[in-house]
Amino acid sequence: MTTSIALLDDYAGVASSFADWSALGDVVAFHDTVADPEALVARLEPFEVLCVMRERTPLPGDVLRALPNLRLIVASGLRNQSIDLRAAQELGICVCGTEMRGTTTAEFFMATMLGLGRRIVPEAGNIASGGWQTGMGRDLQGLTLGLIGLGKVGQKVAALARPFGMGICAWSENLTPDRAAAHGATFCASLDEIMSRSDVASVHLLLSDRTRGLIGREAFAAMKPGAAFINTSRGPIVDSAALLDGLREGRPHSAAVDVYEVEPLPSDDPLRDPALIAEGRLLLTPHIGYVSEQTFRLFYTQMAEAVAAWKAGAPIRVLE
Repeated sequence: MTTSIALLDDYAGVASSFADWSALGDVVAFHDTVADPEALVARLEPFEVLCVMRERTPLPGDVLRALPNLRLIVASGLRNQSIDLRAAQELGICVCGTEMRGTTTAEFFMATMLGLGRRIVPEAGNIASGGWQTGMGRDLQGLTLGLIGLGKVGQKVAALARPFGMGICAWSENLTPDRAAAHGATFCASLDEIMSRSDVASVHLLLSDRTRGLIGREAFAAMKPGAAFINTSRGPIVDSAALLDGLREGRPHSAAVDVYEVEPLPSDDPLRDPALIAEGRLLLTPHIGYVSEQTFRLFYTQMAEAVAAWKAGAPIRVLE
């Protein structure tokens, strides 16, 4: 029988063209995210294979148990906290992943930091509406970049920021002075210390019970005047209400956010503050830190390869 394959959350409409699915079965690409569990089950019930893009569509145990035809889930990347792996194992559903490109989010962070600091979006809006320049940007040379997390992405960010003349400091609960020094960063002993030292503070942590809600009112209150805050990691690490209050009180002075507690970000979410956005003090982007042509070609090509390998009984990258 023909294998039925669903490609989920293909926002850009590229999944069908970025890989060769022709010999794998009946393929359907969905371009939106369904949040309601009942509606999601109704959509996915016919499919044997789900190809999921990062964590756009959660697949908890209750959903998996309602999908009797499901045999394989292929995720982009080798980590996905939105899939109940234990339930999948109990149900006999194989879950596998793809490789990740290591530079995409770090490059996006640099673009975001430059765009926020030099007010590119509001100034482009000024000229598009017939106006001219209205504000003042800020150079990176001589500023201190505080990395909250110095893992793979944080290390790449440090390497990219250093040639711009930025000083680097870093903190996380597991970071040691020696490890910070090995990557050219000054060690900070606490979250408050790194927030108080940074001209730009940026989050590069994994989401866990320990990091959920980690950055809140006390952390923002510790920031120096004029400092910026950027989150391209995971939305729930930051208390968004505290961030909004902090922006209105001037600490941080500006912020860029690419990740959210609920995605897609609801149209009435308080973060969509028109005044802060118009002032150029808040830059919101729709979780595109990992979204690039090269990355998505890798994802979809390896997803198709994984489906082919699974059908042939060959080894695949199983998530655990």
